[in-house]
Amino acid sequence: MTATNKPAAGWLQALPRDRMLGEFSLWSADLCNMERDLARIEPHVDICHIDVADGHFAPALLFFPDLVARIRGLTRKPLHVHLMVQDSILLSQIEQFAEAGADLISIHVENAAVAEEALARIAELGVETGMVVRLETPLETVKPWLSKLAFVTLLGTAIGVKGVGLAEEACPRLQAVRAMLKEAGLEDSVRLASDGGNRHDTVPRLRAAGAETVVLGSLAFGDPDLAARMAWLHALPGPGEAA
Repeated sequence: MTATNKPAAGWLQALPRDRMLGEFSLWSADLCNMERDLARIEPHVDICHIDVADGHFAPALLFFPDLVARIRGLTRKPLHVHLMVQDSILLSQIEQFAEAGADLISIHVENAAVAEEALARIAELGVETGMVVRLETPLETVKPWLSKLAFVTLLGTAIGVKGVGLAEEACPRLQAVRAMLKEAGLEDSVRLASDGGNRHDTVPRLRAAGAETVVLGSLAFGDPDLAARMAWLHALPGPGEAA
């Protein structure tokens, strides 16, 4: 596989900081009509989110490199590959998804035993580095890695499960990581995201807690008026802003 049709260099730094970003989970697209759905979201999406799960680290089997390479050929939008895989295959998965066209690869902080090597390899491959923290994992575990990251995603629900409501601790956890970033002087260089439980009533709370993007599934793909949905998303006030 050879990745083509990539976004311009510096794409992550070029994304707006004065509004919430639209990150759409392709897991919620019509998987039998992916090309149609990619064309539909093209004017509205900032980042395409692609979940990869091995059936062990997370209770699902999701997305594979050849499919991502095909998606890469259909859009120039940035592809964020979220790897939910065991340590033993993490490095090989990084290689394969980078070759398939990923622009951002996030590993889990729970992959700590191989995280140093994994993040270094992602960077060597010219891909932006990210890290995801499971809901039950203490936030202090991500602190040592922050200076090596461009993206931090906090799960707001149990891993790899769709249709679950946002956990009560999701917003306080976002606030805590935002404070960590500010303390480290990284508030303007690391993007903070929330994944899971994102509904019409929860997204405003996540934004107010510090999320710069949320991973939208049915809230995006199930909305017949994406332009209106994105106007709503972009207008949500951030931390300390008036509603």
